[in-house]
Amino acid sequence: MRVVAKFGGTSLGSGDRINRAADSVADAVADGHEIAVVASAMGSTTDDLLEEITFEADEIDRAQIVSMGERTSVRMLKAALAARGVEARFLEPGSEDWPVITDEHGEVDVEETRRRALALAEEMDGVVPVITGFLAESRDGTITTLGRGGSDTTAVMLGNYMDADEVVIVTDVEGVMTGDPNVVEGARNVGEISVDELRNLSFRGAEVVAPSALSYKDGELGVRVVHYQHGDLLTGGTSIEGEFENLVDLREEPLACLTVAGRAIRNQPGVFQSLSTALGDNGINIDAVASGVDTITFYVDVEDAEYAENILHRQVIERPALSSVTLDEPLAVIRVTGGELPNQPGVIGEIVEPIADAHINIHDLITSATSVAVFVGWEDREDTLEIAQGLF
Repeated sequence: MRVVAKFGGTSLGSGDRINRAADSVADAVADGHEIAVVASAMGSTTDDLLEEITFEADEIDRAQIVSMGERTSVRMLKAALAARGVEARFLEPGSEDWPVITDEHGEVDVEETRRRALALAEEMDGVVPVITGFLAESRDGTITTLGRGGSDTTAVMLGNYMDADEVVIVTDVEGVMTGDPNVVEGARNVGEISVDELRNLSFRGAEVVAPSALSYKDGELGVRVVHYQHGDLLTGGTSIEGEFENLVDLREEPLACLTVAGRAIRNQPGVFQSLSTALGDNGINIDAVASGVDTITFYVDVEDAEYAENILHRQVIERPALSSVTLDEPLAVIRVTGGELPNQPGVIGEIVEPIADAHINIHDLITSATSVAVFVGWEDREDTLEIAQGLF
């Protein structure tokens, strides 16, 4: 089995932890597996180096400085593996067969990087390449970086391009947890999670795998997260399933828009819960929710609209904080999913402007970490879908 193992800064934060990392790689090699290692900077080295740049430095000099953390890590790991009788060699920008190449825009040169990664994979029989994470090299030899979480990106990208069976992210958490164990009681490991779920969690603060890394995961590549204390690269942790797809989707059935108004409704504890619970208890599926200072809007199937309106009206009568409920139908929703959409500056404008230029009224716009949902009149659905497909 061919595995790319990425060791995060915490898992390489001391000599003992480097020994533990080397033991796990040596064991996997002894079992007959092909292992490539991607190493982050030890501990907080990168942050420490950045804090010491208190002078004006251009991007090239900054990249050279912060690269020293990863350069140290690969040398330490290579030496630790050699001490265990494992043939290993470190690779860093400037190495003859360095794999990660960027173009003139600072983006990964996919074709060249894939070619170099495959060539490197062909030389892994009995030799462990130890590769600096986070770093890349431009065509002219300038050191560049892959941004925050870049070591994760290096690992998953190389796993994809090297035709690896699995990428193992070795970090300081037990994989994906049901909640932050530092905050909630009884948090436990999630054995399996989808790419879509994890990317959304990652964009909202879950520091498990960098969102940019998961863009390189396809359906055939396994990705798993394990704790550095586990000691076994090939078992345990959380398995990340599926692949993240870029798509533009039109909901086939129309929606009804139910809006409940109330003074400062957002500041009224329990109002949202009571409204959504009332709908759920009566078998009404909620497709989407939007809120303002004085309103909460529920999108439900058109066929459930009148029933849902009556349910919400009962809540309006019972709760002094609520004043009225209105119904608008039918509406269409077009969802644009993929990449890091809402995190890309200007992307909302790129979606909204051509729709407005076509004189299509947008009834609502709801964003999540990885998608944008556009609500328009049912009669405008095909034109809106065509515009969105043209953009993405």
